[in-house]
Amino acid sequence: MSSLRFPPPLVSPWKKKKKKNNHSPGSNQTSLPSMAALQNSDQKPILLSHLLSFALSVTLSSPFPSLAIPSLNSLSSPLSPTTPFSQSKNLQIGLENGKIRPCPSTNPACVSTNPKSSSFAFPLSIPENFTENPIQKLQEVILKTQRNAKIQVVEDTPYGQYLEAEVDGNFGRDVIEFLVKGDVVAYRTMATKVTYVYPFTTAFGDSKGQEERMKKIIDNLGWYSPTFDSMDQ
Repeated sequence: MSSLRFPPPLVSPWKKKKKKNNHSPGSNQTSLPSMAALQNSDQKPILLSHLLSFALSVTLSSPFPSLAIPSLNSLSSPLSPTTPFSQSKNLQIGLENGKIRPCPSTNPACVSTNPKSSSFAFPLSIPENFTENPIQKLQEVILKTQRNAKIQVVEDTPYGQYLEAEVDGNFGRDVIEFLVKGDVVAYRTMATKVTYVYPFTTAFGDSKGQEERMKKIIDNLGWYSPTFDSMDQ
Protein backbone atom coordinates (compact mmCIF):
# COMPACT_ATOMS: atom_id res chain seq x y z
CA MET A 1 0.00 0.00 0.00
CA SER A 2 1.47 3.16 -1.11
CA SER A 3 1.58 6.22 1.27
CA LEU A 4 0.20 9.63 0.38
CA ARG A 5 2.51 12.60 0.36
CA PHE A 6 1.27 16.16 0.82
CA PRO A 7 3.21 19.05 -0.58
CA PRO A 8 4.50 21.64 1.90
CA PRO A 9 2.26 24.67 2.52
CA LEU A 10 2.78 27.63 0.33
CA VAL A 11 4.09 30.77 1.97
CA SER A 12 3.03 34.10 0.54
CA PRO A 13 6.00 36.13 -0.55
CA TRP A 14 4.20 39.31 0.65
CA LYS A 15 3.68 38.17 4.22
CA LYS A 16 6.22 39.66 6.56
CA LYS A 17 7.50 38.07 9.58
CA LYS A 18 6.60 39.58 12.94
CA LYS A 19 9.45 41.45 14.48
CA LYS A 20 10.24 40.78 17.97
CA ASN A 21 9.92 43.59 20.38
CA ASN A 22 13.39 44.13 21.68
CA HIS A 23 12.37 47.01 23.92
CA SER A 24 11.94 46.42 27.55
CA PRO A 25 8.56 46.98 29.19
CA GLY A 26 9.85 50.08 31.00
CA SER A 27 11.11 51.85 27.90
CA ASN A 28 9.93 55.44 27.21
CA GLN A 29 9.19 54.95 23.56
CA THR A 30 5.82 56.55 22.64
CA SER A 31 3.60 55.14 19.98
CA LEU A 32 2.40 57.32 17.13
CA PRO A 33 -1.26 58.40 17.34
CA SER A 34 -3.71 56.81 15.03
CA MET A 35 -5.44 58.63 12.20
CA ALA A 36 -8.80 58.51 14.04
CA ALA A 37 -7.28 60.11 17.09
CA LEU A 38 -5.78 62.88 14.97
CA GLN A 39 -9.15 63.52 13.35
CA ASN A 40 -10.91 63.71 16.73
CA SER A 41 -8.31 66.10 18.11
CA ASP A 42 -8.68 68.36 15.07
CA GLN A 43 -12.47 68.45 15.35
CA LYS A 44 -12.57 69.57 19.02
CA PRO A 45 -11.00 73.05 18.50
CA ILE A 46 -13.12 73.60 15.41
CA LEU A 47 -16.31 72.67 17.27
CA LEU A 48 -15.38 74.88 20.25
CA SER A 49 -14.68 77.88 18.03
CA HIS A 50 -18.07 77.48 16.31
CA LEU A 51 -19.86 77.36 19.67
CA LEU A 52 -18.12 80.52 20.86
CA SER A 53 -18.97 82.37 17.65
CA PHE A 54 -22.62 81.31 17.91
CA ALA A 55 -22.89 82.38 21.56
CA LEU A 56 -21.34 85.77 20.79
CA SER A 57 -23.70 86.40 17.87
CA VAL A 58 -26.75 85.51 19.99
CA THR A 59 -25.66 87.84 22.79
CA LEU A 60 -25.07 90.81 20.48
CA SER A 61 -28.22 90.38 18.40
CA SER A 62 -30.67 89.19 21.06
CA PRO A 63 -33.77 91.43 21.37
CA PHE A 64 -34.60 90.22 24.87
CA PRO A 65 -33.91 92.72 27.69
CA SER A 66 -32.75 89.91 29.99
CA LEU A 67 -29.59 89.57 27.91
CA ALA A 68 -28.77 93.26 28.00
CA ILE A 69 -25.80 94.33 30.08
CA PRO A 70 -26.52 97.40 32.29
CA SER A 71 -24.16 100.32 31.94
CA LEU A 72 -22.19 101.77 34.82
CA ASN A 73 -24.05 105.05 34.54
CA SER A 74 -27.41 103.36 35.05
CA LEU A 75 -26.14 101.63 38.18
CA SER A 76 -24.64 104.76 39.74
CA SER A 77 -27.35 107.26 38.84
CA PRO A 78 -29.31 108.45 41.87
CA LEU A 79 -33.00 107.79 42.16
CA SER A 80 -35.29 110.59 41.10
CA PRO A 81 -37.18 112.20 44.02
CA THR A 82 -40.61 110.58 44.24
CA THR A 83 -41.48 110.62 47.95
CA PRO A 84 -43.00 113.68 49.67
CA PHE A 85 -39.97 113.84 51.98
CA SER A 86 -37.47 113.95 49.11
CA GLN A 87 -39.57 116.53 47.24
CA SER A 88 -39.69 118.78 50.31
CA LYS A 89 -35.88 118.96 50.22
CA ASN A 90 -35.97 120.77 46.86
CA LEU A 91 -37.97 123.90 47.69
CA GLN A 92 -37.82 126.40 44.85
CA ILE A 93 -37.48 130.08 45.64
CA GLY A 94 -37.83 133.07 43.35
CA LEU A 95 -40.26 134.19 40.68
CA GLU A 96 -41.89 131.74 38.31
CA ASN A 97 -42.95 133.25 34.98
CA GLY A 98 -42.83 136.67 36.58
CA LYS A 99 -45.08 135.73 39.50
CA ILE A 100 -44.77 134.70 43.13
CA ARG A 101 -44.70 130.90 43.31
CA PRO A 102 -47.55 128.91 44.86
CA CYS A 103 -47.03 126.93 48.03
CA PRO A 104 -45.58 123.45 47.45
CA SER A 105 -48.06 120.65 48.02
CA THR A 106 -45.53 118.98 50.35
CA ASN A 107 -45.17 122.05 52.60
CA PRO A 108 -48.20 122.91 54.76
CA ALA A 109 -46.34 125.72 56.57
CA CYS A 110 -46.80 128.20 53.75
CA VAL A 111 -49.06 131.06 52.65
CA SER A 112 -48.99 132.54 49.15
CA THR A 113 -50.96 135.06 47.11
CA ASN A 114 -50.64 132.78 44.08
CA PRO A 115 -54.18 131.50 43.36
CA LYS A 116 -52.84 127.98 42.77
CA SER A 117 -51.96 127.64 46.45
CA SER A 118 -54.09 125.66 48.87
CA SER A 119 -53.19 128.22 51.57
CA PHE A 120 -54.18 131.31 49.63
CA ALA A 121 -54.07 134.95 50.77
CA PHE A 122 -55.07 138.12 48.94
CA PRO A 123 -52.30 140.49 47.77
CA LEU A 124 -51.66 143.69 49.70
CA SER A 125 -52.84 147.06 48.45
CA ILE A 126 -50.71 150.16 49.00
CA PRO A 127 -52.81 153.24 49.95
CA GLU A 128 -52.84 156.17 47.55
CA ASN A 129 -51.51 158.54 50.22
CA PHE A 130 -48.43 156.35 50.85
CA THR A 131 -45.38 158.39 49.80
CA GLU A 132 -42.46 156.23 50.94
CA ASN A 133 -40.50 153.66 48.95
CA PRO A 134 -42.46 150.38 49.29
CA ILE A 135 -39.39 148.11 49.10
CA GLN A 136 -37.50 150.20 51.62
CA LYS A 137 -40.50 150.17 53.95
CA LEU A 138 -40.80 146.38 53.66
CA GLN A 139 -37.15 145.94 54.66
CA GLU A 140 -37.56 148.15 57.71
CA VAL A 141 -40.68 146.32 58.91
CA ILE A 142 -39.15 142.87 58.37
CA LEU A 143 -36.03 143.76 60.35
CA LYS A 144 -38.21 145.26 63.08
CA THR A 145 -40.79 142.50 63.53
CA GLN A 146 -38.90 139.26 62.70
CA ARG A 147 -36.23 137.37 64.62
CA ASN A 148 -32.73 137.24 63.10
CA ALA A 149 -34.00 138.68 59.85
CA LYS A 150 -31.61 138.86 56.92
CA ILE A 151 -32.39 140.52 53.59
CA GLN A 152 -31.16 138.18 50.87
CA VAL A 153 -32.28 139.71 47.56
CA VAL A 154 -33.53 143.13 46.47
CA GLU A 155 -33.76 143.62 42.72
CA ASP A 156 -35.72 145.27 39.95
CA THR A 157 -37.27 142.85 37.47
CA PRO A 158 -39.42 143.36 34.37
CA TYR A 159 -42.33 142.23 36.54
CA GLY A 160 -41.75 144.56 39.47
CA GLN A 161 -39.48 144.95 42.50
CA TYR A 162 -38.61 141.64 44.16
CA LEU A 163 -37.52 141.18 47.78
CA GLU A 164 -36.42 137.99 49.54
CA ALA A 165 -35.64 137.68 53.25
CA GLU A 166 -34.78 134.88 55.70
CA VAL A 167 -36.10 134.85 59.27
CA ASP A 168 -36.26 132.44 62.19
CA GLY A 169 -39.23 130.07 62.19
CA ASN A 170 -40.55 127.45 64.58
CA PHE A 171 -38.43 124.60 63.15
CA GLY A 172 -35.62 126.46 61.39
CA ARG A 173 -35.32 129.28 58.91
CA ASP A 174 -38.30 130.64 56.98
CA VAL A 175 -38.34 132.56 53.69
CA ILE A 176 -40.46 135.62 52.91
CA GLU A 177 -40.83 136.88 49.33
CA PHE A 178 -42.49 140.06 48.06
CA LEU A 179 -43.20 141.34 44.56
CA VAL A 180 -44.21 145.01 44.38
CA LYS A 181 -45.87 146.07 41.14
CA GLY A 182 -47.51 149.47 41.26
CA ASP A 183 -49.81 149.57 44.28
CA VAL A 184 -50.19 145.75 44.47
CA VAL A 185 -47.88 143.61 46.60
CA ALA A 186 -47.85 139.82 46.15
CA TYR A 187 -46.02 137.67 48.68
CA ARG A 188 -45.21 134.20 49.92
CA THR A 189 -44.04 133.19 53.39
CA MET A 190 -42.83 129.61 53.83
CA ALA A 191 -40.92 127.36 56.18
CA THR A 192 -37.80 125.86 54.59
CA LYS A 193 -37.80 122.81 56.88
CA VAL A 194 -40.63 120.30 56.62
CA THR A 195 -41.12 117.83 59.47
CA TYR A 196 -42.48 114.32 58.97
CA VAL A 197 -43.62 111.97 61.74
CA TYR A 198 -42.94 108.27 61.01
CA PRO A 199 -44.72 106.30 59.60
CA PHE A 200 -47.01 108.99 58.17
CA THR A 201 -46.21 110.57 54.79
CA THR A 202 -48.07 113.81 55.55
CA ALA A 203 -45.94 116.73 56.70
CA PHE A 204 -46.42 118.00 60.23
CA GLY A 205 -47.51 121.63 60.66
CA ASP A 206 -49.92 124.21 59.27
CA SER A 207 -50.01 127.76 57.96
CA LYS A 208 -51.11 129.42 61.22
CA GLY A 209 -47.60 130.58 62.11
CA GLN A 210 -47.12 132.11 58.65
CA GLU A 211 -50.48 133.90 58.86
CA GLU A 212 -49.55 135.40 62.24
CA ARG A 213 -46.22 136.60 60.84
CA MET A 214 -47.87 138.35 57.92
CA LYS A 215 -50.49 139.94 60.17
CA LYS A 216 -47.73 141.51 62.26
CA ILE A 217 -45.95 142.78 59.14
CA ILE A 218 -49.16 144.16 57.59
CA ASP A 219 -50.14 145.95 60.81
CA ASN A 220 -46.77 147.73 60.88
CA LEU A 221 -46.97 148.61 57.19
CA GLY A 222 -50.44 150.12 57.48
CA TRP A 223 -51.40 148.70 54.06
CA TYR A 224 -54.74 147.25 53.13
CA SER A 225 -55.06 143.47 53.19
CA PRO A 226 -58.44 142.16 52.00
CA THR A 227 -59.73 138.93 53.49
CA PHE A 228 -62.66 136.64 52.87
CA ASP A 229 -64.25 137.89 56.09
CA SER A 230 -64.03 141.51 54.96
CA MET A 231 -65.76 140.62 51.68
CA ASP A 232 -68.74 139.17 53.55
CA GLN A 233 -69.39 142.43 55.39
